[in-house]
Amino acid sequence: MNFLNKMERKFGRYAIRNLSMYLIIGYVIGYALSILSDMTHIPILNYLTLNPYLILRGQVWRLVTWVILPPSSLDILTIVMLYFYYSVGTSLENTWGTFLYNVYIFMGVIFTAVGSFIIMAIFYAMGAGAFDPISKAELFRGIAFSFRTQYICMSIFLGFAATFPDVQVLLMFIIPIKVKWLGIADVVILAVQFLNEDLIGKIVIVMSLLNFIVFFLMTRRGIGMRISPKQMKRRHDYKKEVRRAKPMNVAKHKCAICGKNSEDNPDVQFRFCSKCNGNYEYCQDHLFTHTHVR
Repeated sequence: MNFLNKMERKFGRYAIRNLSMYLIIGYVIGYALSILSDMTHIPILNYLTLNPYLILRGQVWRLVTWVILPPSSLDILTIVMLYFYYSVGTSLENTWGTFLYNVYIFMGVIFTAVGSFIIMAIFYAMGAGAFDPISKAELFRGIAFSFRTQYICMSIFLGFAATFPDVQVLLMFIIPIKVKWLGIADVVILAVQFLNEDLIGKIVIVMSLLNFIVFFLMTRRGIGMRISPKQMKRRHDYKKEVRRAKPMNVAKHKCAICGKNSEDNPDVQFRFCSKCNGNYEYCQDHLFTHTHVR
């Protein structure tokens, strides 16, 4: 955590504010390209996937463009879910701070990219290296579509559930339920899905959620209390109360006779009287004409 603190002091000003909005904008672009692909019958999305075989052959843009691949088909439920992820992501950024939220999201992106190369290494170890280039391209083209950001979105929700466990949401827009129970349900579903997936699916799930695992296992072991969910929530609430209690437009100087203050009269000079018993301050008009307080 000392490393994170140093990095934030050095590079914190470069952190991307409102990162959740940019993720949603990326999805909108992905859906637009998907519709355009269906209209033109050109497989545009094939040129954006996280394909490690093609990345090593110069198509390095795939390290970034896979992030805009839509996590599911576009319908009203998807729109509601994207708005929900935007809301919880914005809440996390406001609570954790922009820099830490950036680290959390980009850790998920980087770990997922590393997972694609791990799968490629496994296939080569199993003999895929003997395939001809066309067969290799076809093999990894199918695998590449497994890497999307749906699990990174889920890690955002899990981070929110760990930070605000007692916040209530409306399940199916009707049933009030605490976020922590939804988080536990997601973990159970992920565990069942992990057990039923093949090796590729298991690697995709683990690597995509590794940012959540790293962040919150560290806090459970007492390392880096700065990013502990309870600590971050407490700090956020404290700052909110301080801002609420902070007096607004308090004048720095005020005359004890006429009430004239430095905020409304910036050109007027104010002085304390050394002969008065107490800290009494007067404007230039009453400094020498007032009755001294004894």
